[in-house]
Amino acid sequence: MASFVASQIACRPVCTAPQQNKAPRATGMVACAPLSAKFTLSNEVSLRSQSTKTAPKTSTHRQATVKPQAMARFETEKTYVMVKPDGVQRGLVGNIISRFETKGFHLKGLKLFQCPKELAETHYGDLSEKPFFPDLVDYIVSGPVVCMVWEGPGVVKSARKLIGATNPLESEPGTIRGDLAIEVGRNVVHGSDSVENGEKEIGLWFGDEGVIEWEQAMSPWLRE
Repeated sequence: MASFVASQIACRPVCTAPQQNKAPRATGMVACAPLSAKFTLSNEVSLRSQSTKTAPKTSTHRQATVKPQAMARFETEKTYVMVKPDGVQRGLVGNIISRFETKGFHLKGLKLFQCPKELAETHYGDLSEKPFFPDLVDYIVSGPVVCMVWEGPGVVKSARKLIGATNPLESEPGTIRGDLAIEVGRNVVHGSDSVENGEKEIGLWFGDEGVIEWEQAMSPWLRE
């Protein structure tokens, strides 16, 4: 019997809270609840603190990077543009020049020129094996052309976009050929297809003279 009583006493819950007066057993259970809640809250705060310390910090600042192609678009280039005999005969020279000026490019060379056959053959030398080559040469020398040098950032690529596709029927509306031409054999204008060819063609058509180095008054309003 004594052992049974001892076991019952051992199984009773023990409350660590101080007791001023003797209270019913239920009071001891209520007094223990805040300790349990405090313990749980303490553990939760501790776990959150550890999680905060161990979690890697994610930076919201993005480092600015400059792509090579973004830098390239600010490089000043020169390109050769020529209004072909059909464009001159149709009175389109002013329209074509206006498109380049409105875009903001810098005119560095301009002349009305009667192209000799030898120069036409040299200019279109890469097409000499094509069956249409003789007709192309005859077309270029059939009347005066207007030779131009334009300068500006990315002017070679931009000029090609302004001019449009070789075949006017494939050119977008708003381009020179898309608006002003209907046949590939009379496509109004020529433009260099690369910076290297632009330099070569400027030398071929202008030589050492005719390209004027001057500053536009509106340059600060076009470029930073």
